Amino acid sequence: MKKQIVTLTAIAALSVGAATTASADSTYTVKSGDTLWGISQANNVSVSELKGWNDLSSDLIFPKQQLSIGEEKQEAAAEKSSYTVKSGDTLYRIAVNHGISLDQLMSWNGITGHLIYPGDKLVVSGGTAISVPKAPAPAATTAPAPAQSTAPAQSSAPATAPQSGKEMTVSATAYTAYCTGCSGITATGIDLRSNPNQKVIAVDPTVIPLGSTVWVEGYGTAIAGDTGGAIKGNKIDVFIPSRDAALQWGRKNVTIKILK
Repeated sequence: MKKQIVTLTAIAALSVGAATTASADSTYTVKSGDTLWGISQANNVSVSELKGWNDLSSDLIFPKQQLSIGEEKQEAAAEKSSYTVKSGDTLYRIAVNHGISLDQLMSWNGITGHLIYPGDKLVVSGGTAISVPKAPAPAATTAPAPAQSTAPAQSSAPATAPQSGKEMTVSATAYTAYCTGCSGITATGIDLRSNPNQKVIAVDPTVIPLGSTVWVEGYGTAIAGDTGGAIKGNKIDVFIPSRDAALQWGRKNVTIKILK
């Protein structure tokens, strides 16, 4: 019986020890010589976080003082649900990498276009749809409305180039959303089949950054929203919805200006 009692006592002691270890994960007992900076470095948190979690108004701490450090776990969980955009990222690729749809990514972050910038922080897990207010309708007027052109947007290129922007000459070809093997979805996630009047060009990202706004001679202002295996160096591919119009474009040297 004595052996059994000793065994049970040992198990109880081990259980208490385990509980103490578990609780120690979220608190730290200050030792003589400790500093907030040293504690923050040892626990991978910042001094300001430690002060905020423990309502400290100064850097003074005392031996045997209990400091909370458990909030770092909550911060880590929050980091997993968000993503910071890096150079070269696209909405489509971010969505694929996090196992969500492009629509979810755009809805959770209130995004209506496809332009993102390095440093942007996006919700990529467990988000909720953000309602984006629609632009107000133009005020009614009694004056007759001007006639609307039925030609695709690609045919209304500006007559003159913008005054500013990095200028270069490139070889330009054209493509459609219905070519053999084409999905109609660009490298940045633009659905060209659903947006046939969207002006988009395929570029070499090492020459023209994806997401840039580019004016193209004879085409107009477009988004650098796609890439292509044959688009290397000073070459671009302009999107034109009509196959016949794309064939008429052919291959030509044009002047472009990278606006932003």
